[in-house]
Amino acid sequence: MTAHLDLSSLSRRSALKGWFAAGSALIGNSILSPVSHANDRILLETPACGEDIGPTRTMTEGPFYSQNPPEKRNFRTDTGGTPVTLIGYVLSATCTPIANAIVDLWHADGAGQYDNQGFNMRGYQRTDAQGRYYFDTIRPAEYAGRTPHYHVKVTPSNGRTLTTQLYFPDEPLNELDHLFDSALLMNMHPASDGEIGRFDFVLA
Repeated sequence: MTAHLDLSSLSRRSALKGWFAAGSALIGNSILSPVSHANDRILLETPACGEDIGPTRTMTEGPFYSQNPPEKRNFRTDTGGTPVTLIGYVLSATCTPIANAIVDLWHADGAGQYDNQGFNMRGYQRTDAQGRYYFDTIRPAEYAGRTPHYHVKVTPSNGRTLTTQLYFPDEPLNELDHLFDSALLMNMHPASDGEIGRFDFVLA
């Protein structure tokens, strides 16, 4: 049974502590469950592993990737904006957590600008022994032709890199963005001090 929590009364830190404490029991059925229900229909937000949906869809890298980003979890010190804690798992096609995978995140800031000279809003983390990752960042702004989104590369220690993008539900510009893919929607929930988002990556 899915655990239903009123996350809006929790801080992002408190929710994160609960997520880590529960461990692998949260794969597919948990806080910010990978499948969301609204108006009696299932949304395609973070499709759950094991539902015969295949691996996470790939997406273009875009023109703003910078090689050799730093190992960094906290983007909040780079700029202001609505705080978002992004959490999730990296999983195999059989739903096995993948430890020590590199999750490389980059995105625009709250004004829709990329830092192409330095590494603001850029960095990577490795998944822990249970395949988990998290970043403390912000909600990026839209810019010309693009709805708000995160760019991500996920690289397991013995496999190919997945390059993709993650999107926010209910953004007015989603359907106007020619790259938008509803299968790459994050599951978002308000917290007392910002937002919590989840996306589980399923690698081929």
